[in-house]
Amino acid sequence: MVDLAEEMDNPTFRSDTVLSDVHLHCPSKRHLMVRLNAVGQPVFLSSFKLLWSTEDLASGKHVREITTGREQQCRSGDELCDKDRSNVKEEGELNSEGVKALLDDDGDLEVVRRPRSASDLQAEDLLRDIVCPVILMKGKEDAFEDEEQECTCSDVVKIEHTMATPLEDVGKQVWRAAFLLADYILFQRDTFRGCSVLELGGGTGITSIIMGTVAKRVYCTDVGEDLLGMCEQNVALNKHLMEPGGGEIKVKELDWLKDEFCTDPEAPYSWSEEEIADLLDHCAVIMAADVFYDDDLTDALFRTLYRITHNLRNSCTVYLALEKRLNFTLRHMDITCEAYSHFRNTLNDLENLQDGKMKYTVEPVKLDFSQFLVYERIEQL
Repeated sequence: MVDLAEEMDNPTFRSDTVLSDVHLHCPSKRHLMVRLNAVGQPVFLSSFKLLWSTEDLASGKHVREITTGREQQCRSGDELCDKDRSNVKEEGELNSEGVKALLDDDGDLEVVRRPRSASDLQAEDLLRDIVCPVILMKGKEDAFEDEEQECTCSDVVKIEHTMATPLEDVGKQVWRAAFLLADYILFQRDTFRGCSVLELGGGTGITSIIMGTVAKRVYCTDVGEDLLGMCEQNVALNKHLMEPGGGEIKVKELDWLKDEFCTDPEAPYSWSEEEIADLLDHCAVIMAADVFYDDDLTDALFRTLYRITHNLRNSCTVYLALEKRLNFTLRHMDITCEAYSHFRNTLNDLENLQDGKMKYTVEPVKLDFSQFLVYERIEQL
């Protein structure tokens, strides 16, 4: 018998362990283990801050927002902003003595640092509060009662998730590209209002939940009964966010390695004939976030994407979000991003497809839109 508390205090990562660090940057929120899932993995509950309320969204009022990254920095990472340049000049330039002027009495270099502005402190407090997992022990619930009361229902998404899993279970974690896509949904909320939407590889369901605040119906799909159960639980936890707009989320199984929808009435999360007909008749948006990490699965996703769009009654728009993950490989003896390269090649093949039936047009989305959720928007997104 392994002591779970001791195991979580001293985690051991195997070579096949995959860890998302999104939960580490959830500001001022502890993470409570709520249960063990069917395969014995600890499941945690995290609260992610929304910079708007569902009441404001439903009434059409202005949505609160924060700018992408640090507004004080230039969009080009290798250039200093005018403000930073002026700060550098004010804080000390090399005089006629050159570098010697920057040395102390012992000959050590004295580094002049720019004073931290209030905006820097605010940004750090917003995005970089590192928190550690906490196992909720019996009798200690009261310790977190005040913290839970600080969260108003209309500006917090609560998500059950795991923290470190084998590669085949990465859907149970929360990934940055899901937040990026959710940001875009909120930025273009009028575009998605009243739509019928399909999400491929929905994972914990956070992007579908955000889409559900503006869309009419969202089919959130993935594979694995345990994962789909977690997703369904998250939808239930955040049902109040969809109520003002009347949105509906249906959690369904969709296996990219199979050519047909699961319609077995005995199988959990299967499709009814009415639901399949509704999807094919009304779907206007398909979305997927951070599902391009394995070449075989990428190929399977694009086959599924072609099959579904080929059967839709109307044209639709597909939104794909991902994080470029750079790795050093012995095969290339260099830093590469093979999964991203394969994704782009497959995307190009889809755009160049000439079968006389379908036409796909690919357009990049500029990422200079405002940030509506609290997370770390890194340049690899």
